[in-house]
Amino acid sequence: MSSRINDAGRSDVPPRFFCPLPLAPNTTIELPAGPAHHAAHVLRLGNGAPITLFNGEGGEFPATLEARGRQVHARIGARSEIERESPLRVTLVQGLAGIERMDYAVQKAVELGVAAIAPVETSRSVTRLAGTRAQKRCEHWRQIAIAACEQCGRNRVPEIRLPRAFRDWLAEASSSALRLLLAPDATQSLAALEPPRGAVELLAGPEGGLSPDEIAAALRAGFRPVRLGPRILRAETAGVAALTAMGALWGDLR
Repeated sequence: MSSRINDAGRSDVPPRFFCPLPLAPNTTIELPAGPAHHAAHVLRLGNGAPITLFNGEGGEFPATLEARGRQVHARIGARSEIERESPLRVTLVQGLAGIERMDYAVQKAVELGVAAIAPVETSRSVTRLAGTRAQKRCEHWRQIAIAACEQCGRNRVPEIRLPRAFRDWLAEASSSALRLLLAPDATQSLAALEPPRGAVELLAGPEGGLSPDEIAAALRAGFRPVRLGPRILRAETAGVAALTAMGALWGDLR
């Protein structure tokens, strides 16, 4: 877990902790093991230290640490309704890439405001996930997303969906969203598009990109190819670059 106090170097911002419990003003709770360990043993916060708690349901709560022996409690203050969500509702459909590349893509997409991440296994994916392994990896990505929310100030944790075969996802997905396919050889740029009025699905391939058959299937499903400039970006970079550009064009980076 992380906090903005470390990553941004700002001593005026209390560390933030995701606490998946009912939170209410003027109550005291025992922190779950993860946040308790991070607060007491990683950040070495003392009794009375200010922190911020959020449970993913929106809003956040200022709180004060109360150490009671080996247990770490928090005295919760008044709820703040502040939200830091992007006005764009973007689902990043990410072709499964290598472990470190997927971790990076998930972390940075969350920081940039993505609403959901749908990992899909494609013909060129170097990673293959199924069954228990897929569930464990999905939980791993969720923990990365939680840590990113703690760091960047988001009070809602994006949905991290179980990995699926690309063609299965494409066959069952029924969406009125603006569907965008990141393609280096596309002739249209993001700047040429009209601002989206609803949800957006952003499709990024794995290492080696999507196969010609997969691209054709995506086009039949209503995806519009767009380019991000003359350079070919890595699997973990393309979606992040597109989210940044979309935020600058249509979102909260304007």
